[in-house]
Amino acid sequence: MIGFPSGAPDVLICAGLDPSGGAGLIADVRVISALGCRPVGVVTALTVQNTTAVVDAEPLGADRVREQLEFLLSDIEVRAVKIGMIGSSAIAEAISRALALTGAPVVWDPILQPSRGEIRFVGRLEDAVAALAPHLTVLTPNSGELAVLTGMAVASVADAIVAGRALAARLGTAVLVKGGHLGGHGSVDGSVDGSVDGAVDLLCHADQVLPLRGPRIAGGEHVHGTGCALSSAIAAHLAHGMALVDACRAAKDFVAARIAAPVQPGRGAPAIV
Repeated sequence: MIGFPSGAPDVLICAGLDPSGGAGLIADVRVISALGCRPVGVVTALTVQNTTAVVDAEPLGADRVREQLEFLLSDIEVRAVKIGMIGSSAIAEAISRALALTGAPVVWDPILQPSRGEIRFVGRLEDAVAALAPHLTVLTPNSGELAVLTGMAVASVADAIVAGRALAARLGTAVLVKGGHLGGHGSVDGSVDGSVDGAVDLLCHADQVLPLRGPRIAGGEHVHGTGCALSSAIAAHLAHGMALVDACRAAKDFVAARIAAPVQPGRGAPAIV
């Protein structure tokens, strides 16, 4: 049985269900629990996947998702929110309506381009982004997702800086660009250099970019669930009262430690939890 310390802050999860437990709501629960918070949440989509691939995904009914969230938030005061796969623009709008009941910081990992397969998105992505944007504290796309969200090519640190700042300005929120697959050179007043031997994530605001450096761990690109774990860890640290930049740094360190010692639940990709 999982035990929670007295007064552990509640963190709301809205995410898809990965039956393998390597990502999605199950992984989010594990990460948030490990960081001293108490997870609550709803499933937004069902997926067909194991450790080798994602082969299908189906969003749940938006009205039922909204009803679950509104009833939950009328009772429990959450201290942070993590949104993962939403599956459809209708679900994004349902989540947005429910979030009117809380002022907690919101972290969204958009999960538009998972590393192990393709997922369907029902409706218009632009409508989903517009619905969630007013609530967001930080958005955490990888380079491919950033390209989809901005319509810009994102192949290097320099590209990520331009696209990340543009998206932050457009949505009025911070954007943490996950840099695990980025290469090349880029600079913000000479402070970011993509050629260094390491992984640099970029915390982008409309008017500035803060580089968050860390080691590049051999084989890390093959570990399943890193994006889910990062966004969940950020939400947990925000729930404990950390400032955003500190929460992002602490979450990055947490994920790096897990990438260095992943679990191997099946015949496919190793998982972060």
